[in-house]
Amino acid sequence: MPLDAHALLATRAAQLNTDLAAATPQSVLETVFRDARLGEIAMVSSFGAESVVLLHLMAQVDASRPVLFLETAMLFPETLTYQIEVAETLGLSDVRIVRPDATDLFLHDPEGELHKSDTDTCCALRKVKPLELALQDFDGWITGRKRHHGGDRADIAVFEADSGKLKINPLADWSRDDIAAYLDVHDLPRHPLVAKGFQSIGCAPCTDSTMPGEDVRAGRWRSKEKTECGIHLNGARLWPAIQSTKV
Repeated sequence: MPLDAHALLATRAAQLNTDLAAATPQSVLETVFRDARLGEIAMVSSFGAESVVLLHLMAQVDASRPVLFLETAMLFPETLTYQIEVAETLGLSDVRIVRPDATDLFLHDPEGELHKSDTDTCCALRKVKPLELALQDFDGWITGRKRHHGGDRADIAVFEADSGKLKINPLADWSRDDIAAYLDVHDLPRHPLVAKGFQSIGCAPCTDSTMPGEDVRAGRWRSKEKTECGIHLNGARLWPAIQSTKV
């Protein structure tokens, strides 16, 4: 992306952060869906432990908006079932299942064992590249990231500029208590793995339950330095092994 275009997008994000500093998450969503100057916006959801909160907020504004769901072919069966339940419960009418390229999987992970030796490339071909392709039709995307997740998320803004796209984090300043209270007030369906100690839920081989007192994302890539799959690393590509099939 040209530097001047990136600077313009960053300036726009900064202005939105100022203008909507006191806005509720629902007001943020109303703005990004109704302001034509922001272009086409999609929500990206894992349908994980906390996802239903943001999906419910979106459904109150416009349940017909696109929701991109990364089906990596390594998700828990419970997540796949939960995705269908939540979409039906909330009336989400445009959930788009985003899958990894079959050729990429055949060439680079034919046995489905890549996660054991190279988690970065596994995430790249199953999540990063598919999402980059899916987002080509959009000017921005909405995520469920929150500062209470810690790590690289500890100081995120509500609006960010990322790889030529506007990234929106409506729940950036919500705490775990805020999430729990919203779930209770609206009696929203819980991901079934939450009751088994899973606080953050990704692919089955790389997700573990957490112990009381641990960080929310402590069960993701446990015992590894890795804390993010790559889709939130401001455009940094983590897929050297699949450059021959890059977007």
